[in-house]
Amino acid sequence: MAGSLAETAGRPVDWRPVLAKPKGGTKHAALTERIIADIDAGILRPMDQMPTHRDLARVLGVSVQTVSLSYGEAERLGYLSGEVGRGTFVKARVTERAGRLMLDRNPDEAVDLSIVRGVYTEAHEDASRAAFAALGGQDNSAFMRPCRPIAGLDAHREAARAWLRPLGVDVPAERILLTNGAAHALFLALSCIARPGDVVLTENLTDHGVIGVSNVLGFNLKGLPTDGEGIRPEAFEAACEAGTVRALVLIPTLNNPTSHVASAERRRDIAAIARRHGVFVVEDEVYKPLIDVELPSIAAMLPDLGFFATSFTKTVLTGLRVGYLVVPPHYSIRAASILRVTSWSGSYLAGEIASRWIEDGTAQRLLEVQRHEARARQRVVAQVLGPHVASSHPLSLCAWLKVPAHWTEDGLVRSLAERRVAVTPSDPFIAGGNHGGGIRICLGGQLSHGALEQALTTLRQTFEQLPPVFDIGALGWLPDADDGA
Repeated sequence: MAGSLAETAGRPVDWRPVLAKPKGGTKHAALTERIIADIDAGILRPMDQMPTHRDLARVLGVSVQTVSLSYGEAERLGYLSGEVGRGTFVKARVTERAGRLMLDRNPDEAVDLSIVRGVYTEAHEDASRAAFAALGGQDNSAFMRPCRPIAGLDAHREAARAWLRPLGVDVPAERILLTNGAAHALFLALSCIARPGDVVLTENLTDHGVIGVSNVLGFNLKGLPTDGEGIRPEAFEAACEAGTVRALVLIPTLNNPTSHVASAERRRDIAAIARRHGVFVVEDEVYKPLIDVELPSIAAMLPDLGFFATSFTKTVLTGLRVGYLVVPPHYSIRAASILRVTSWSGSYLAGEIASRWIEDGTAQRLLEVQRHEARARQRVVAQVLGPHVASSHPLSLCAWLKVPAHWTEDGLVRSLAERRVAVTPSDPFIAGGNHGGGIRICLGGQLSHGALEQALTTLRQTFEQLPPVFDIGALGWLPDADDGA
């Protein structure tokens, strides 16, 4: 059985599959089926390095071309990821294990720092009550009766224009679709342009939703190296020159999980490369309203290639699942058609509340509450966890933490769970093999500052402890079984 990441990093796993005899099929198809089956069964685990093409061909008694074809097909289907100069790795997928780690747990059971959500205060509760009271005393037929237009009611799309302008996007209402949150918007955008086998680029650590979409739509998601501002332009340029790249999907503002923010110059560089190579850009700006400085939109610089997505869920009110997707002019009909197939339309009721809040200033007021709370909570993070923070931002709803050398990610997450603190390891975010490891903590929800400080203190104390005996191999004190001990 393949080992864990800590055990196998740097060398291929000793994987010797037994292939079913092909019945009218090919050897490479049989090998592909075995790879997928063993990944699904957990025999091959995320980030395991696969045997080289030549070594596996020798073990199985098949040609190197057969192994190459099989690896290529498994990569196209989202199970493997090939990295030039490093090898082929089992791709990190959004597994049941990752899903359990990100459940929105009952606060009585654990302090849940595993899911990004907006802060929820009395101001949010009061705004919700006021909205419901107003709706209850009025004729709501204007937005409750219609089932068309699919892309959203005209009044809602006009309100969306007003919300999008400060984000650097000023387009006609015909280019805006109302969606059920930003995740839905990203799915629509990528459904418009990506086909199975297409190469789509993203950050090497990116939102797990994008990884999930790649598994559903079947495109080949490849992570690019990043720095403090996100994707490095030279890496993007090199990837475009090396092969056919269909699209780039990225979070340039407060990336999840690293919280990096791309400067105006970095955004212009990315847009220029995309324009030069004819690459679509899907810009996920769900966190951009939190930033209180003006930054240009990459999509706005690419009117024929750029998609822009944002929503209210992270910045105004978590339960108000209203998203806005801006599409290139010639994709309006196609995007609306896919919207109809996936959900018929966005929710008109949620769209009405969002539109009223945009018009009367409630949305902006709640946004200011999020900013204030984000700053306060990040100050607590800096005070309690300072040297353990790998990356964050004063306005981010999360922080990316370094795993101490004497811990493994799994061991650390497990020990924190035993102390009733839930966090998320790197697995769900990995779109490329070359990452530093880490865990993400999230700061939103109804958690008080005192409860947050207590949870972060538990993290710090755990970080400073030596791991329990079952994880002590991470210290390097125990010899490998291969050494004959």
